Amino acid sequence: MTTTIGYVLAGLIAAAIIFIGARFIIAPRVGAGGYGVVPDVSQPSVAAYLRVKGVRDIASGLFVIILLVAGATHLLGWVILAATIIPLADAAIVLNSGGPKSIAWGVHGATATVMLITAALLLIS
Repeated sequence: MTTTIGYVLAGLIAAAIIFIGARFIIAPRVGAGGYGVVPDVSQPSVAAYLRVKGVRDIASGLFVIILLVAGATHLLGWVILAATIIPLADAAIVLNSGGPKSIAWGVHGATATVMLITAALLLIS
């Protein structure tokens, strides 16, 4: 049962990060707003960095899907555990950039929490 719950949560994490990555490519201002730091996307270099973030988010989601499909339960758990540094760093970046605390904790903090729970479920399976 813990493996099933872990797999479902991992699938939701993968889908969410792929969606977020696509949003950074398709609607960079909206993506940045959801992240918690809104840069001037009219500057070509800023828009480029947002697209780079989008591509990396999509790839991260695909890594999770590959491990899910392969049935690599423990490896998936370790990867998700290691990747938890991403939302933790994102929360710190939002807070240090004067972004909303509600996004830092409510989005990035909650994501880190779900990822830790998911990793634990997969690693104890």
